Amino acid sequence: MNRLGKLITMLNPEKARPPAPEEALPGRSEPAFDLPERHAVLGTPLKPPFPDGIEAAYFALGCFWGAERLFWGLDGVYTTAAGYMNGTTPNPTYEEVCGGRTGHAEAVLVAFDPARISYADLLKVFFEEHDPTQGMRQGNDVGAQYRSGVYFTGDAQKATAEMALRAYDEALRAAGHEPITTEIAPAGPFYYAEDHHQQYLHKAPNGYCGLAGTGVSCRIPAAAS
Repeated sequence: MNRLGKLITMLNPEKARPPAPEEALPGRSEPAFDLPERHAVLGTPLKPPFPDGIEAAYFALGCFWGAERLFWGLDGVYTTAAGYMNGTTPNPTYEEVCGGRTGHAEAVLVAFDPARISYADLLKVFFEEHDPTQGMRQGNDVGAQYRSGVYFTGDAQKATAEMALRAYDEALRAAGHEPITTEIAPAGPFYYAEDHHQQYLHKAPNGYCGLAGTGVSCRIPAAAS
C-alpha cells in the first residue's frame, strides 16, 4: 500500500477491514426492494435461469457503477448486474453496505458465452481497468466494500484466476507497483443491488466513476485461456 493509501486508511480505521461476524448486521430473509426484470442496455434478463451455455463470473473492483459498464459492452457478454458479495449480512441494502457492517464488496455479475469470450478475457479487463494493489479502497473510495476480488464458480475459474493473478502481480512489481491485494474466493450468494444502481452509468452518463488502471498490461499465460 502506498503512502496515500496508508494515510486514508489511518483516517478511516473503521472501514479498513470487514466486520467480524458478531459485528455484522443481521440482514433479512428477503430483499428489501424490487428489481427490474431486464438489463437497461442489453434487454436481457438480470436474473437466472440464463440460456444453456451461458456461464457466470463475479468481480469486485471498486464502485460497481463503473465496474459494470466495463463488461456490458464486451462481445459475448449476455448480461451484467451490480450487487454485493463475500460478506456476512444477508440481503443487505446499499446504505448498510456503505456503513461498513455487512462485510460485502461491491461486485458485478457477468453472464457470458464462453464460445465468444473466455473467462481469461474477462480477467484481463478486470485486472487492467482498476488498481488491484490498494487493499480496502479504490482511489478516493475508501472501505472494505471497494476491495478487489474475484469470486470463482468452480475449479477451472479458480485455476485461471490464480494463474492470472500471479502473472499480473509479477508484471506490476516489475513496473514498480505494490503487490496485488485482490482476494480470490469461492462465489457465495450474489445479492442484487437496488434498481437505480443497475446500469447506473447508462441511466446517468455523466455519473461518477472512480476506476483507474495502472497502465500495466495483463498478459495471461496461454494455459489459462
